[in-house]
Amino acid sequence: MKKRKFYEFNIEDTEFPGFGVAYHEGTKVLIKNALPGQKVEAFVNKKTSEYAKARLSKIIEDVDYKIEPKCSIFNFCGGCSHQYIPYEMQLEHKEKQVLKLFKEANIEGFEFLGIEGSPEVFEYRNKMEFTFGDIEKGGELTLGMHAKGKSFGIVTSNICHIVDEDFRIILDKVLNYFREKALPHYRIMSHEGYLRNLVVRKGKNTGEILINIVTTSQINFNLDEITEMLTSLKYMGDLKGIIHTINDSLSDVVQADSTEILFGRDYIFEEILGLKFKISPFSFFQTNSKGAEKLYSIVRDFMGDAKSKTVFDLYCGTGTIGQIAAHNAKKVIGIELIEEAVIAARENAELNGIENCEFIAGDVAKVIKDVTEKPDIIILDPPRPGVHPDALKYVAKFDPKDIVYVSCNPKSLVEDLKVLISEGYKVEKVKVMDMFPHTGHVETVALITKK
Repeated sequence: MKKRKFYEFNIEDTEFPGFGVAYHEGTKVLIKNALPGQKVEAFVNKKTSEYAKARLSKIIEDVDYKIEPKCSIFNFCGGCSHQYIPYEMQLEHKEKQVLKLFKEANIEGFEFLGIEGSPEVFEYRNKMEFTFGDIEKGGELTLGMHAKGKSFGIVTSNICHIVDEDFRIILDKVLNYFREKALPHYRIMSHEGYLRNLVVRKGKNTGEILINIVTTSQINFNLDEITEMLTSLKYMGDLKGIIHTINDSLSDVVQADSTEILFGRDYIFEEILGLKFKISPFSFFQTNSKGAEKLYSIVRDFMGDAKSKTVFDLYCGTGTIGQIAAHNAKKVIGIELIEEAVIAARENAELNGIENCEFIAGDVAKVIKDVTEKPDIIILDPPRPGVHPDALKYVAKFDPKDIVYVSCNPKSLVEDLKVLISEGYKVEKVKVMDMFPHTGHVETVALITKK
């Protein structure tokens, strides 16, 4: 098998995140979005001594369990990858993928509590970042998600079904308005253009809506008219704010050089398990509010009775998990790199009348060296790459009796678990929570105890 050639493959298995697995001349081949039972044609674009990766080109023989996707643009939009698989089967695939990673890492002897599905399978997201662009170079302005198989093409996602009707109404109004104004969208390669993103956040439990129009500073355009149009729309929820963000970054990320409030305020509130959380434009917050309630309930169950215990919440973000755990703990100490998130965590704790939480801003790997208190329980909720190796050493040095590890990437989870096992810990329980229906991603919660 050679690179840059097409081959036919029989898909035999599935692997995280959402790969079909085939074998050719003894080499494992990973093909994104291919399904067990399919025969496909794929283009080999990567080959190592251990495996190859190939891009799906054509389905030669399909499976009989596929269903009609709910979204009519599913085949073009890169937002979802698995709408054509019945949801129960999506859960089966994800469960199998996670267990396979544990098996390959030789982590065994734990109680596996299965996978829990999302309470909402459609219209579950509380945040969406839409991008301005076009589907063909020089074509009509589009606003939505990146197109499948295209580096720069953007598909208009005004019928997206993983968000609710308010998102679709806002997208339609904003897109039609800027089409009429004929303003140029930002082009990543040339670094030219004005329109970049539309970011919408909506509290699923509060109904509060925040609209963020993201542009460059290359054109001085008055946004009063579109602000008035958006405030006059009828929503299922409650519009609380419209902001304008200037982003002159050369990379394809939503960030702020400056922000201006066009209407209302620059934050919304969301409620999770009876607690209220203030969410600012760039705060990290789980994108599935109803799923987050289930996820955090799993964490709370894994903690057990902690009323006499000190809990460290590492990578705490805006302090959501720590505050949910606080009523069942003597004290919670949260550490987070992003200072804005720590400020929000402190505000949220005050908002909820929680007095046994302390939040520290700084790099977890560095701050943890200076913390003098000893934790009984450590909660880890790191970003996708996992816990920094230096921080993981200090986690083990603190010698907590229990560690609850919440991971959005089971691949980095099992690598970190191997380190903790080598430090005298044992994996007791594992449960998977599907926070992201119709995608290849999943959250995994593990309880690790000192032997």
